[in-house]
Amino acid sequence: MPEHNADLVILGGGSGGYACALRAAELGKSVVLIERDKLGGTCLHYGCIPTKALLHAAEVADSAREGDKVGVKSSLSGIDMAGVNSYKDGVIAKLYKGLQGLVKSRKITLVEGTGKFVGPNTVVVGDDTYVGEKVVLATGSYSKSIPGLDIGGRVITSSEAIRLDEVPQRVVVLGGGVIGVEFASVFKSFGAEVTIVEALPRLVPNEDEFASKLLERAFRRRKIAFKTGVKFTGAKQTDDAVTVSLESGEEIEADYLLVAVGRGPNTANSGFEEAGVTMERGFVLTDERLRTNLPNVYAVGDIVPGLQLAHRGFAQGIFIAEDIAGLNPPVIDEAGIPRVTYCEPEVASVGLTEAQAKEKYGEIQTLTYDLAGNGKSQILQTQGAIKLIKTGAEGTPGPVVGLHMVGARVGELIGEAQLVYNWDAQAEDVAALIHAHPTQNEAFGEAHLALAGKPLHSHS
Repeated sequence: MPEHNADLVILGGGSGGYACALRAAELGKSVVLIERDKLGGTCLHYGCIPTKALLHAAEVADSAREGDKVGVKSSLSGIDMAGVNSYKDGVIAKLYKGLQGLVKSRKITLVEGTGKFVGPNTVVVGDDTYVGEKVVLATGSYSKSIPGLDIGGRVITSSEAIRLDEVPQRVVVLGGGVIGVEFASVFKSFGAEVTIVEALPRLVPNEDEFASKLLERAFRRRKIAFKTGVKFTGAKQTDDAVTVSLESGEEIEADYLLVAVGRGPNTANSGFEEAGVTMERGFVLTDERLRTNLPNVYAVGDIVPGLQLAHRGFAQGIFIAEDIAGLNPPVIDEAGIPRVTYCEPEVASVGLTEAQAKEKYGEIQTLTYDLAGNGKSQILQTQGAIKLIKTGAEGTPGPVVGLHMVGARVGELIGEAQLVYNWDAQAEDVAALIHAHPTQNEAFGEAHLALAGKPLHSHS
């Protein structure tokens, strides 16, 4: 069995794995990167990039349909799914080619094949053995289902949904979290009747309750049906339909059932448990510096409990590479990782929810700034708001510890929001900064002006 040695062997070439590989190579380490599918992983090929391309096509469809509202005589004559998929695949192909070039230029050894970690610092791929001074486990996640619900035919996950060659007339989306509401938004814009079924009491249940309420209001306006606090009990399919049963006794017939109940850690058959890695419900447990219980073995991304976000994986991969190189990077604050849901309207947040802030700090102050007072939001004809949470009572100094936004394009405001949270800024600090007019970013500045006790375009 041929043996290959390197400073760093990384199992998984998704967001976390390839970011770690690129940074480690930059820092002079020899790197082997093992990927069983395609470099770039879920995010590039099946997740973030294709879904956001679909959401952009959906936005164009809505703009065409609603041109009359702004005096533009446009109409939507239909959705050409072959054209949509060609556009989406073109975006992926360009990014994939760029990433392959990057990895090659950094002299990273890319191994295509299924790797198995056999410990203590060895990964086997076919007949080859790769031994690293350090090993990084980065095998990512998969679309989960629920017990007794088999994926196939008219029961699909996001992986199949991004490749549909037709626009369904009726879709039931099981799960009202990020993936569920994004696809519900796309299908509605493309002309389908959509019903979301969510067992928890509200849509996007991990967000602040304020965001859920505004999103639900917007979805009602868009005639996206949703049933919250309702349990799914089963699905039966024929060649041309699927019937979804709920605990309430209600049945909903649709062309497709999209299962969007979250993502599970991709660790089965990877050898982790047998090699002695401490696991819990399939996840790999690490300390705050992403070290597993085994010496010189790290884990990164969706297999580590926490937010399953590509940019969390990127950040963790860079962190591990720098840690291994002795740069002693600061520990990543999970609450400081920005979160965006790209449905229409968008939901964006960073920091703590009101409930979390109350639990952590006791006395807090919140402020909600309505986008109705913002010129650019009126031009875009979007409704929504920005909610800020600071520590301490009104009139007392305290950092802003939670920022939550709902409205068209508010995901683009999350960059400044994460600086406010991560740099422990107070409302007065942000209020003193000048925000360009007319932008939605200005609403962000005015929310901080109001929180600092000097509201401008807001009614007291």
